[in-house]
Amino acid sequence: MPYMLKPKTMYLMPTHFGPMSGPRQGPGGEMGAFSVDQRKTRAYGVSFLTERAQLEALLPPGFEAIGEPVVTVTQTHMTEIDWLAGRGYSTLGVTLQARYNGARDRATGPLLLVLWENLTDPILTGREQLGFSKIYCELPEPVIHGGETHCTASWLGFRFMDMRLTNMVEVEEPVAAAAADSDDGELQGTLHYKYVPKTGVWGEADAEYAVLSPANPPVSEPKRWQGDGSARFHRARWEDLPTQYMIVNALQELEVKESRGAMITHGVGGRDLIDQRILR
Repeated sequence: MPYMLKPKTMYLMPTHFGPMSGPRQGPGGEMGAFSVDQRKTRAYGVSFLTERAQLEALLPPGFEAIGEPVVTVTQTHMTEIDWLAGRGYSTLGVTLQARYNGARDRATGPLLLVLWENLTDPILTGREQLGFSKIYCELPEPVIHGGETHCTASWLGFRFMDMRLTNMVEVEEPVAAAAADSDDGELQGTLHYKYVPKTGVWGEADAEYAVLSPANPPVSEPKRWQGDGSARFHRARWEDLPTQYMIVNALQELEVKESRGAMITHGVGGRDLIDQRILR
């Protein structure tokens, strides 16, 4: 007799073996098992000013760039993650400040253009459940030597990004609290655009909409360092990155008009993003 899917339970393919454990659901379908964990996080970020027109060309429907056209590239390394039974993984994200104007919702915050990760499990759960634009790459540990920090990213041996951070000085003042939703109903958080193609009807979507990760206060007060930095994407041929060359090349073509500094943060704790919501 064929199995039936349990209501109010999160599944991922393959569904044949029961509910899959992940960041928002524990073994056997236990919801909220990892709502807050004690992961260790080290993040290395670089920001730069670019041409507004170049950023606007990357915006999905319903979005507009706001403020200065600043791009932030952040590489993050995490360990001791509860939902991975103490294991970890790393990410590389690219964001810009944007506003979503929908029929019902208005929201502002960093728009996540792309998030590379070096482990399949968070890629699948983040893409399918949350609507993050996640793809795979290799993210080795940073090299720290002579007062400099170097981060790299590659795909099957082709290095497509180099980040360099220098002159880092610890910052003592506390991190500003997460932005609250405004009085006029404008939501705050990280913005995404979810797209899932419809099987066999190519060019049409099964799902296509904006998504918001609501702003949450940090789990713990992180340590921070500020300084100088640069992030360089290397132009790729199709032969170098058959499925990603257009992403890397679009980022490589962004004009770097002015550096906006670098940031290193060390923190403890993470959230399961169970409050992720669709924007209409």
